[in-house]
Amino acid sequence: MARSDVIVIGAGVVGLSVAIAAQMRGLTVTVIDREGPAAGASAGNAGAFAFTDILPLASPGILKKAPKWLLDPLGPLSIRPAYALNIAPWMFRFWRACSASRVAHSTSAQTALMDLSKAELEPFLSATDTLSMLRKEGNLQVYESDAEFRASLPGWEARELHGIEFRHMDAAEMAAIQPGIAPRFIRATFTPGWYSIADPKLYTLALAEHFRARGGVVEIAEVTALRPVSDGVEIVLAGDVARSAGKVVLSAGAFSHRVARSLGENIPLETERGYNTTLPSDALDLRTQITFGGHGFVVTRLTSGIRVGGAVELGGLDLPPNYARSDAMLKKAKTFLPGLKTAGGTQWMGFRPSMPDSLPAIGRAKVTPNVVYAFGHGHLGLTQAAGTARLVADLLQDQSPAIDLASFSPSRFG
Repeated sequence: MARSDVIVIGAGVVGLSVAIAAQMRGLTVTVIDREGPAAGASAGNAGAFAFTDILPLASPGILKKAPKWLLDPLGPLSIRPAYALNIAPWMFRFWRACSASRVAHSTSAQTALMDLSKAELEPFLSATDTLSMLRKEGNLQVYESDAEFRASLPGWEARELHGIEFRHMDAAEMAAIQPGIAPRFIRATFTPGWYSIADPKLYTLALAEHFRARGGVVEIAEVTALRPVSDGVEIVLAGDVARSAGKVVLSAGAFSHRVARSLGENIPLETERGYNTTLPSDALDLRTQITFGGHGFVVTRLTSGIRVGGAVELGGLDLPPNYARSDAMLKKAKTFLPGLKTAGGTQWMGFRPSMPDSLPAIGRAKVTPNVVYAFGHGHLGLTQAAGTARLVADLLQDQSPAIDLASFSPSRFG
């Protein structure tokens, strides 16, 4: 195999977006993935470009909700008992990231990345012949009480300061946008600037096809280690096979920190295990994405059907799935949307790679400038893929990145 200028580890939406951006700069690129394109969270997410989600998960608000949620093993946030000790150091960092000053800092950094990602999205979709997959149908965040609505207002005020458009509404206005929501939901907020993709798996596979059609190579193999060498980086694969490249981008999602350890870096990446059920397309006349924030899940219309999913289970990479979580969300969705037909669904569980402060790791490795990290986007991999691709392409060519990357430094936790 001919030596590539760049090897990208990871064939999810972030890795493939990076590979295409590098390819557009005239670099020869190979992508290596343990399973192949769209095998992980890029296949089973909700399909949203959530540019309005500038507030970090780590926040004072989540600390108030967490004790109640953690009491429900099938609720919006849970920690598998078998994993509790393993995740304790990450949870401590998460708790520290919830201070007001750190939330303000993370929000500012997240906003910069969101603005860049939104600006880069449509040009990227046009360049990859996927613009027809973009939808602009908005998002409806619904509330069960005036108290829940009032609790959301500081977050909307923060979004307003950053120029994000939204509209608060009563039940009648809500019904005009999306009929059929149960009367227990009395208020809502609509964000028209909420984009989505027709189907995240099909989109990611289309990126892989575009990449290959322009000479890119996708190799299925498991990367076990990286080794800096005088003229670039050696990539060690399972079976002690080696590849080499001038530069490497590590974008392997929830598995990225395992590879980073081979360079002596202990990056606090954890796994939010997300669950969903995808129902047939006729399950509901869904006109916009609906977020049931108090219950931690969304309902989304995709090409492949109506997807009910979300929530956060902290349980690492090795424990078996707990599909009772999918069942619980689907049961709630039927209560909240009485017209929803729940038969014929397909369940899924995937790993969201998450950092304690809700910001991804984007930047060079400590030991060599020839390895660039691009992982840890949590719920926002699809949303931030085009922006991350621009930033990584800049780093690969030793150009000044489009935004300040200090807040995203992979070594920011020491």
